[in-house]
Amino acid sequence: MRIRLLVVLAVLATMLSGCGYNQIQINDEGVNAAWSEVLNQYKRRADLIPNLVSVVQGYAAHEKEVLTRVTEARANVAGMKITPELVNDEAAFAKFQKAQSELSGALSRLLVVAENYPNLKADQNFRDLQAQLEGTENRITVARDRYIAAVKEYNISVRTFPNNLTALVMGWKPKANFTVEDEKAISTPPVIKFDTPPAK
Repeated sequence: MRIRLLVVLAVLATMLSGCGYNQIQINDEGVNAAWSEVLNQYKRRADLIPNLVSVVQGYAAHEKEVLTRVTEARANVAGMKITPELVNDEAAFAKFQKAQSELSGALSRLLVVAENYPNLKADQNFRDLQAQLEGTENRITVARDRYIAAVKEYNISVRTFPNNLTALVMGWKPKANFTVEDEKAISTPPVIKFDTPPAK
């Protein structure tokens, strides 16, 4: 009887190790950790924005439209309910990505406006904030890259045999990933046109 029990336990242990359950759990934790880092960096950026807007406003108060867009885009991002489950909801993830993209665009316009104000560009606070923002954008890129790699590993683990059977039984699905905002525009090669010199 005892030998049979040991044999059954050994068979069960072998089956469990071959079903991918543990590997899927490990990969899921990797996704969660990478996602937390993405959120950290986006929060860091959001925290810098009020100071940046304040400094720019001191020099370029009449650029109200650009300042308003940045403030609204930040408020839109801050108003989103961000939970770890967001990565499991493709529609919510797409909405999050769109809001972050709009904030990036608004910040880019703000920095372009700053180019028109030499005194603003010379302001030490502005330069410090701009450097911090550039550093944060780089950190966001690194964090997103790590998240993309973690999701790829997780998605492979829930889609390949025999793990996919375990994933099916447990209800685990592939997770959403970052995408390029305008894939069609990027896939179209740029048109390069040289002006022909006038005939002599």
